[in-house]
Amino acid sequence: MEKNTKIYVAGHRGLVGSAILENLKDKGYTNIITRTHKELDLTVQANVAHFFEKEKPDFVFLAAAKVGGIVANNIYRADFIYDNMMIQNNVIHQSYVHGVKKLLFLGSTCIYPKNAPQPMKEDCLLTDTLEYTNEPYAIAKIAGIKMCESYNLQYGTNFISVMPTNLYGPNDNFDLEKSHVLPALIRKIHLAKLLSESKFDEILTDLDVNTISQAEMYLTSFGVTENSVEIWGTGKPKREFLWSEDMADACVFIMENRDFVDTYGGAKNEIRNTHINIGTGIDISIKDLAETIKKVIGFHGELTFNTEKPDGTMKKLTDVSKLNSLGWKYRTDLETGVKKMYNWFLNHYESK
Repeated sequence: MEKNTKIYVAGHRGLVGSAILENLKDKGYTNIITRTHKELDLTVQANVAHFFEKEKPDFVFLAAAKVGGIVANNIYRADFIYDNMMIQNNVIHQSYVHGVKKLLFLGSTCIYPKNAPQPMKEDCLLTDTLEYTNEPYAIAKIAGIKMCESYNLQYGTNFISVMPTNLYGPNDNFDLEKSHVLPALIRKIHLAKLLSESKFDEILTDLDVNTISQAEMYLTSFGVTENSVEIWGTGKPKREFLWSEDMADACVFIMENRDFVDTYGGAKNEIRNTHINIGTGIDISIKDLAETIKKVIGFHGELTFNTEKPDGTMKKLTDVSKLNSLGWKYRTDLETGVKKMYNWFLNHYESK
């Protein structure tokens, strides 16, 4: 990619897209196109076709998606499969129609079977049953991988799929009800610390309530008190976490330096599983994660574990040997990332 190449980042306001946008700017790219959802609804075929006809981008980062936690994925199953497939179909097809030089499609490691061998290699795709709660979302992302592969094989396009592990970073979601485990723990432990230090004004501002009794009642429903923070499950499940800015760097590296042929080693018969895992290849227990966050924030209360709540899958780790062989490896260790995340939270989230 040349520095003045026209690049379209779809989904530039989300955790993934915003990190890619900032990485491109930091590397000196000057001709970046973005559209908000209000400006361009990617589920509408005619609108997407008009956009590509008018703008004619040379490179596309497809980070736009309908995303949510386990509850939303399970309840709004039709929305998750329809919206994501429409977004993918429209952007990928119009990228082909209008001669985009290279496209990067971003998915998720939820594409792998619920009981996939650990660590999860790209080759375990479609080998067993998916996790039921996010099956529609996972199927949409699998369809995106296969769409990219199929267009490459039939039309000679250069579309690459990457599957990031659990991400955290700037512009993450800290909602106590809907956020993922790492940002949820940061906010819960932060609020517990504020309670322990009697910083009531900050608590009222954070929760947007009028009285401290309202705040305490609300926080108690999430297991947050001045002395302790409750965590669902035993704390034993292990998860992998990647700093979002590292993920963005991996994506830009692949777009700058690698092509579709590099993803499958030049096989001539059956070409499949060309997607690339993006992660650290290192996991941590939820208990140790919580202890790390507690240390960074400086909360001196205790962590309790509600063993009546489900643990979920005990281990979910990606095999990143393919990514490493392509020339990229993560840089930010977890404790450093948590420190960065907490600083971002303090400087941005509470000012909203």
